[in-house]
Amino acid sequence: MAEGPLAGRPMCRPARPAYPHLMTNGLDPALPAGHTCRDRAVDAGLFCAAVFLGMVVLGVVKEQGDLPGWAAELDPLLGLVACCALWWRRDFPLAVALIGLPAVALATSALPAGAMIVTNLALRLRWRRALLMLGAYVVCMVPSGLLLSGAADDLWFDAAFSLAYLLAAFASGNALRSRRLLVERLRVDAERARAEDERRLADARRGERQAIAREMHDVLAHRISLVSVHAGALAYRTRQAEAGAGPALSGAEVAESAEVIRGNAHQAVEELQEVLHLLRAEGDGEPVSLLPRIADIDGLVADARATGQPVDFRTELAADAVRDLRGQMHRTVYRVAQEGLTNARKHAPGKPVSLRLTGGPGGGLTVEVRNGLPAAPRTEAAVPGTGGGLTGLAERVRLDGGTLDHTATDGAFTLRARLPWPAR
Repeated sequence: MAEGPLAGRPMCRPARPAYPHLMTNGLDPALPAGHTCRDRAVDAGLFCAAVFLGMVVLGVVKEQGDLPGWAAELDPLLGLVACCALWWRRDFPLAVALIGLPAVALATSALPAGAMIVTNLALRLRWRRALLMLGAYVVCMVPSGLLLSGAADDLWFDAAFSLAYLLAAFASGNALRSRRLLVERLRVDAERARAEDERRLADARRGERQAIAREMHDVLAHRISLVSVHAGALAYRTRQAEAGAGPALSGAEVAESAEVIRGNAHQAVEELQEVLHLLRAEGDGEPVSLLPRIADIDGLVADARATGQPVDFRTELAADAVRDLRGQMHRTVYRVAQEGLTNARKHAPGKPVSLRLTGGPGGGLTVEVRNGLPAAPRTEAAVPGTGGGLTGLAERVRLDGGTLDHTATDGAFTLRARLPWPAR
């Protein structure tokens, strides 16, 4: 597909590259070159205009009888040569200028074509070559009046006319050149802006995928760990009963465990749907109903206790102050508590866990999850995970302006997040 000013136009033959660096005919590589049907139509129009105006000028001069006999016979031929040379002005501007030089100097019928040739010089040649050729035209045209008329009476008038004629044509070509360069520069800038927009969109898509990955980990790790604990307990009790080392599970106990597993699986699916809906929501505002809040930590603790995990939850946060926190802070606090409980359940099952929320406006908010370390390496299969939960959580806390640290000392593992809480 063609782009830029020539888009959508039928091509007589393939257009030349926009930047013909390897061309040796003196063309300025900053200007595009091409041969479209529109270009050919313009060439034909200029040729016809040059021929018509040249005939008009020649007729006026002959009526005044200012030309000698040899010049009157040679004038039409030189004018025709200058007009025909216009067909090659795009590809060979320097050669066309050299061909038109004697014609413009000796033939009055070549004046219209000469104006187009000089305009083409300023448009297509480099500055140095264009100025050299302009100087050559001035040198040849100024004394041409003396040669053609045989008198020096009107030499100053002819010289002034020739100079104004050449400078006007050269200025027109320079103005056209500036406009074309501006259009080309705007096209390049537009392409660059389009590429930059595509890059920003790609970055936005990549950021959304990373956000989805973090949310998936936070949601799935908690729910699947609950499912794993219940399923593991059910399998353990069944093996113990088969080995005669414990009582068999009753139908009610099996049904209760299956119901817990089913409920957590359904909640995992629902939470995933909420996360996807949240990430796909348009606009800057986030639907608060889909975001976990600090008040929802009570339900998180209840789910953990239902699996047999001993959790001591205490909060010193004032309910009125908590309601004024922005939604992102609510979600971060919730995710820190969720990650701490999930890690304790995965790596230190059965160990007591303490969850503390402290702080207030102006003093910051601290979330601390502490659990005992296992006395010996676990022999049972651990709950699988990606191992990147704390890394993603640290990035989430950092984006909220806080810090996250975790230590394992004195037989306990401590996960602590400190978040800023501006004063009201």
